Amino acid sequence: RGISSDQRPKRPLTAYFRFLMDNRSAFREKNPGVSNLELIKKLAGAWKELPASQKQVYEEAKKTDWKRYGEQMAAYKAQLTPAQAAALKEERRKQLAKRRSMRAKRELSRLGKPKRARTGFNIFLSENYQESEGISPVAKMKKLFDAWQKLSPSQKQPYLQLAQDDKVRYETEMKSWEAKMIKLGREDLVRSTKQRLKTKPAETAQKAGTATASSGGNKAKLKSEE
Repeated sequence: RGISSDQRPKRPLTAYFRFLMDNRSAFREKNPGVSNLELIKKLAGAWKELPASQKQVYEEAKKTDWKRYGEQMAAYKAQLTPAQAAALKEERRKQLAKRRSMRAKRELSRLGKPKRARTGFNIFLSENYQESEGISPVAKMKKLFDAWQKLSPSQKQPYLQLAQDDKVRYETEMKSWEAKMIKLGREDLVRSTKQRLKTKPAETAQKAGTATASSGGNKAKLKSEE
């Protein structure tokens, strides 16, 4: 309590980012009509062409800041109690886990992983979200969730059917995508058998019901034969 990761000394910039910070404004003035992405590309090209002697200036500045950063970190850690150190360590762990999750999502998007199947409520939500204007997103969600709950089974049926169709689409696309991942040597991205079964609860439940009915019929048949 009283200490947060916001008070933690900031890591120094790399030599390249120092160059970007120093030259961004000048490049923007020379190229007023380009997008931010194009501007970054121009700056990256300029950095590559920068003579080694000029790059060395940025490298030396980085080394100086890293030395100062080490001293600041030592002083920062020295003021922490064991409980504060443990709390900040846990906070840092969560931040790193969030970053890893975001990187993983970006990678899956780059590899073209199919979008998950939508539920009936998701479809209802997307169709009616724009109609609830003028209120906060949280209030919209609550209003639409309440509206969904009040729908009769017959009113929900079209949405549930669309959701079922989307589930078939998802499974078909996933099988094709997973086959592609196996060819690329990315078996780590392929679902286990257990995970695949979870995506088809209705089918699994139906099979279980059929098996139970069959078992019950066999038992009755054996009893009558006795």
